[in-house]
This record gives sequence, structure tokens and C-alpha cells, in this order.
Amino acid sequence: MPREGHYISRSNWLRAATLGANDGIVSTASLLVGVISAGLSQEAVVLSGLAGLTAGALSMAAGEYVSVSAQADVEAADLERERVALEENPDYELGELAQTLEDRGMDAPLALEAARQMTDHDALGAHAREELGMFGLAGNANPLQAAGASALAFAIGAALPLAAAATVLSGAAVAAVALVTLAVLGALGARLGGARLRPAVLRVTFWGALAMLGTAAVGYLFGVAL
Repeated sequence: MPREGHYISRSNWLRAATLGANDGIVSTASLLVGVISAGLSQEAVVLSGLAGLTAGALSMAAGEYVSVSAQADVEAADLERERVALEENPDYELGELAQTLEDRGMDAPLALEAARQMTDHDALGAHAREELGMFGLAGNANPLQAAGASALAFAIGAALPLAAAATVLSGAAVAAVALVTLAVLGALGARLGGARLRPAVLRVTFWGALAMLGTAAVGYLFGVAL
């Protein structure tokens, strides 16, 4: 019998890659639009963009590494507490697991029997799933892998508006490239995640346009003041 096609197993890497690329496009394009609006030379604009790309990629890598590591530490600590509880008070833990299953709709006798079978098969795994809500997705994430993927996605996303600024000193051109790239990114993320395309595309382009408008206004005001 063919299995259903689900996309939840992609959620961790897809989230990191999408966040990194989206942040790279929006933050770098917004920075470039802002400094262009302030009247900086093309050399200064490109230098600002390169600095933003480098700082942003490293920041994304550090943030993703810390985030995934912290989540892994919390899960490991919870699992260790559960392991100790199973060793010290197995009867209580069996009753707790049975109650959890009963709360989810099983009759009490069936819940107890299911809890016994699950405990015999993999007690810690059963409690991790039913009591702690761990299904193996976050625990499988590698901090270094997540950091690298996020930094690479940021750099690729940032490189596109930066290339536009290096070619034509125009905030409108940078914004256009960024919005088209954001639309493609939103569509790709929706496609890979099995979600609807239209809301995903509208969401990323709206917030990207808003960010660029804001920095353009700031750049223009400060440029006039200078």
C-alpha cells in the first residue's frame, strides 16, 4: 500500500534555509536601498552591502548554532530526567503513560495495555513522544549543519541585491531584484513544504517591501540632513 506524502520531516532544514535566504535578501536589500537613498557613492554602497552580507551570514550561523544547541540541551536534559524516573519509579511512569493515552481517547483498560506494550518495546521513546512531545525532528538536527546551511542561504540571498547595486546604482533596481527573489523564494518554500503558493508569496513580498520602504525613508531623511 503506498504511503501518504508528508512534508513535516523537511520542516527543520526548510525553516533554517528559508529564514537565512529571506533574511539575506531583505536585510541586505534594505541596507542597500537605505544607503543609496542617502546619496552614497557606488563604491560605498557596494562596501556597505559586502559588510552587511558578511556580518549577516556570520550572525545567522551563530544564532542558528546557539538555537539548535540550546534546543538539543533542553531535550537531552528532559530525556535524562525521564530515564531516571523510569528506573526509580517504573510503576508510576507506567500509570502516567496510560493516563496520557487515556486522555487522548483510549478506554482505560486499552490505554493500560497499550502503555505496557509501549514500555516493553521502548519505554524512554514512548514517554518522549507521549509525555514530552518529542518526535525526533528537532533532536536529529546538527548545530554545525544548521549553522552552515543558514549562513550559506543568507549569503546567496544577500548576493542577489548586492549584484544589482554593483551593476546599477538604483534603489528601485535593488528593490525590484529583491522582490522578485523573495517571490521565488516564497513559492519554492511553499512548494517544498506542500503549502499554498499565493499566501507564501504575498507574505514575503509584503514584509520585504515594507522593510525596504522604511530604510529608504531613513536613508533619504539622513541624507538630506547631511
